[in-house]
Amino acid sequence: MKSARYIVVEGPIGVGKTSLARLLGEEFNARAVLEQVEENPFLKKFYDEPGTYAFQAQLFFLLSRYRQQRELAQQDLFAQGTVADYLFAKDQIFAQVNLDGDELALYRQLFRLLDSRLPKPDLVVYLQARSDVLLERLRKRDREYERRISPEYVERIAEAYRDFFFYYEETPLLVVNVSEVDFVASSDQLTDLIREIQSMGQGVQHYIPLGSR
Repeated sequence: MKSARYIVVEGPIGVGKTSLARLLGEEFNARAVLEQVEENPFLKKFYDEPGTYAFQAQLFFLLSRYRQQRELAQQDLFAQGTVADYLFAKDQIFAQVNLDGDELALYRQLFRLLDSRLPKPDLVVYLQARSDVLLERLRKRDREYERRISPEYVERIAEAYRDFFFYYEETPLLVVNVSEVDFVASSDQLTDLIREIQSMGQGVQHYIPLGSR
């Protein structure tokens, strides 16, 4: 998709979204827009007491992501290529997993109101990986608050991502299995992925990178 001006890299916790977004930003001479995860004051509390702090953490993420996306739109998103490491719509994935009842209903009202005001990407690159790979990558980056994430939670999030993108139709979607690859370490794998992105058309396309078994 050579005409893509706004590319989003998405996937579950630990899959490598931010690293790939930075690499693609460099390759396409584009602005890299990175999610401000660690600025959420409720995140550490959520991992300690999810039942108590899920709603606060989710609302902070929703409003923070919205504010960042609005600022992009006001700066003229299309004047420069942009690669982001999150899709605004993915906020729903975590809300569906972590909220229920009245809190989820209220969240959905707010999401619909905000989502309607934001531009959609030209292409979403959805990274998939096995749960054991995600856990290993989380351990490797060793963020203090992520040490409390359980294997069960990682699997729930990965499954929620699979369900979400199975029905996703808002933009062209490139699904990439990264369980066996490392785009940071392998320039050949990155070059092959870039070629795939540039040849991407409409609809959904699945891609198995070089080096995958």
